[in-house]
Amino acid sequence: MRYLASKKFKKSFDRLPKSVRLQFINRRKLFESEPYHPLLHNHSLTGRFADCRSFNVNGDVRIIFAYIDEGTVHLIDIGTHSQLY
Repeated sequence: MRYLASKKFKKSFDRLPKSVRLQFINRRKLFESEPYHPLLHNHSLTGRFADCRSFNVNGDVRIIFAYIDEGTVHLIDIGTHSQLY
């Protein structure tokens, strides 16, 4: 799987604590092998993110992403639920 990260995602990711960045790496691996694993809670979004999806990194941190094609994912943003929505 190929990932394209937006400037917003990169900036938000760099601000995260190291422990959350490591959790992201582990969840990304899970996402690659089993995108709809229950731990991820991969779901579609509505409103301004209507064409996007989200999955959980941990209890409060989420990734907003969109599928570009079968093998490419656009990482749009990462942050807590309140930061993103």
